Amino acid sequence: MPELPEVEVVRAGLAPAAIGSLITAVSVLDERALTRHAAGAADFVSRLEGRSFASAERRGKFLWLPLDADDSALIAHLGMSGQMLLRTPDAHAERHERIRLSIEHPQHGELAIVFSDQRTFGSLAVDRLVPDGPTMIPTQVVHIARDPMDSLFDDDVFLRALRSRRSAIKRVLLDQRVISGVGNIYADEALWAARIHPESIASTLSTQAVRRLLAEVRTVLAKALAEGGTSFDSQYVNVNGQAGYFAHSLNAYGRGGQPCPRCGTLIRREAFMNRSSHFCPRCQRRR
Repeated sequence: MPELPEVEVVRAGLAPAAIGSLITAVSVLDERALTRHAAGAADFVSRLEGRSFASAERRGKFLWLPLDADDSALIAHLGMSGQMLLRTPDAHAERHERIRLSIEHPQHGELAIVFSDQRTFGSLAVDRLVPDGPTMIPTQVVHIARDPMDSLFDDDVFLRALRSRRSAIKRVLLDQRVISGVGNIYADEALWAARIHPESIASTLSTQAVRRLLAEVRTVLAKALAEGGTSFDSQYVNVNGQAGYFAHSLNAYGRGGQPCPRCGTLIRREAFMNRSSHFCPRCQRRR
């Protein structure tokens, strides 16, 4: 599933073409792509056509494009395989195209924003924006915590949250109500870098260990962002259809049975919440 780096790559790619663009037409080819828009396709179209995008925002795995003139936004959740692609107006339909927005930018001219989704777990919607501190966010995002790349993320608040949790630290890293944007891949990589066992009880970690972990989370996310995200197949691509290459920089995730890059011990793979955890049993001893 696309996580913070992948969604941020998409947001940054959309921004130059979307901001200031007029939405001239909206085509809904598959209403399964509107599961988050309860009012249906006709309402979705009517609330977008003739409007302009004012900015491009993101929190965790959600991205949204606020609309001009009122407090609403086009919000997207990519699910497992959703893609937001920029195309020329005459481009052929994508194989799994669900929704197409025709836009006209004052400098770039006519373009199309295409939402393609092979597995149909992603969705678009028009949602109301509400205040969240100094920012405005969609109502569908109010339950999502700030992510560690957000300038308003409070390390001390995160530290206090861990003090009351008897869950494994990896479970906490994947809890979007505590910290957002850190998916399975990046949790494994940050825990490996911080030398913390994924099953360590969150409340038992020292302040120093938590701050070290947050630093490694930010380092891993920043590196993944610089390398265009992580692509293991064609389901995650940027707005131009290109894959990210952070998969070549992984130290723990997906390396079960291979030597740890740090000490040479074989990386262990264990079942975890219908997924897998990857860690070094020597570097990441459970205290």
